[in-house]
Amino acid sequence: MDDGSIISLFLERSENAIHETKIKYGRLVVSTAMRILGNQADAEECENDTYMGVWSAIPPQRPLNFKTFLLKIARNQALKRYHFLNAEKRNPNVEIPLEELYECADESTSAAYSDDALAEIMNGFLALLNEETRRVFMLRYWYFASVKEITEECGISKSKAESMLFRTRKKLKKYLEEKGVRQ
Repeated sequence: MDDGSIISLFLERSENAIHETKIKYGRLVVSTAMRILGNQADAEECENDTYMGVWSAIPPQRPLNFKTFLLKIARNQALKRYHFLNAEKRNPNVEIPLEELYECADESTSAAYSDDALAEIMNGFLALLNEETRRVFMLRYWYFASVKEITEECGISKSKAESMLFRTRKKLKKYLEEKGVRQ
């Protein structure tokens, strides 16, 4: 079933919408949650929370890109669950990428700007990157992929992935400074 048909099922409030979403994107939702949570049972619970989040969001929203919309909700659900489960613990698969990004933007950045404004700024930055660099950056900082997973996914060496990430973080820091987001 195509994404438009699935969205129509959600708009009609048909419970079949969740079933069709699970058939088409279930494995992708679980793998997205697994990268953050590292536990199959938690990832599967997050999958269910994701479907409920989509059910609550459509309507009133009608996403233009259903897959991106779904994965954003899955990622947010996994991060919520991660913070709940690991209030005292640290997961290096999540914490290390976040620490790397703190070099570019600090806590005051997110406090001073709305989510929409930050998303617009980040989209502007991502638009400046070539396709390969953008893909590596998104795998690391959106999907929390390890450097090893990035090298396998993109077919590049470890040193190339690490240097791309380093250079992209430097560009992001400069971009944020130019936009007045970072002092």
